[in-house]
Amino acid sequence: MLRTGSIVVVVACLFKKRRADTVEQEEHCIGMMMQPEQIFTEKVLADLFPPERSNEFFDALFGDADEGAYDIALRFAAYDRATQTLQFNLDLHERPGRCLVCNLTAGLPQVFSRHPIINLNGLVTDIGRLLGDKVVCDQWQLGRTVQEEQSLHRIPLSIRLKNA
Repeated sequence: MLRTGSIVVVVACLFKKRRADTVEQEEHCIGMMMQPEQIFTEKVLADLFPPERSNEFFDALFGDADEGAYDIALRFAAYDRATQTLQFNLDLHERPGRCLVCNLTAGLPQVFSRHPIINLNGLVTDIGRLLGDKVVCDQWQLGRTVQEEQSLHRIPLSIRLKNA
């Protein structure tokens, strides 16, 4: 059992079994006693990607945080055991009195992937720490911006896990 802050994570291997309970092979050695939804609560996500980071980003970009058209929030989407991939979204919420349009957000994955304030490398490292020392975040990538609603766009963040 691994303790990371107040989060307890158990890494357990899943096995395919044959007759007489002999182990044929290990399929996946990445598993958690707690479901990812239990680990990545709204509070944990806000700690990983604080709301004030949006203002810091726009202050660096425009010299004034009030010029930003949206607030950025990290949201857990899913865990795919078959591919050992965590799925998150960077949700872009339109600010009051501002306009969130596709031509404004389409190029953001490239910007976010290398911007030091957004700091996706650091974010992925912090997510990995929550999973304990038996699992590491192997690689990550941002997907294309998706318009969910006029006032909400999202940028998918996929993190592939592997055994440490």
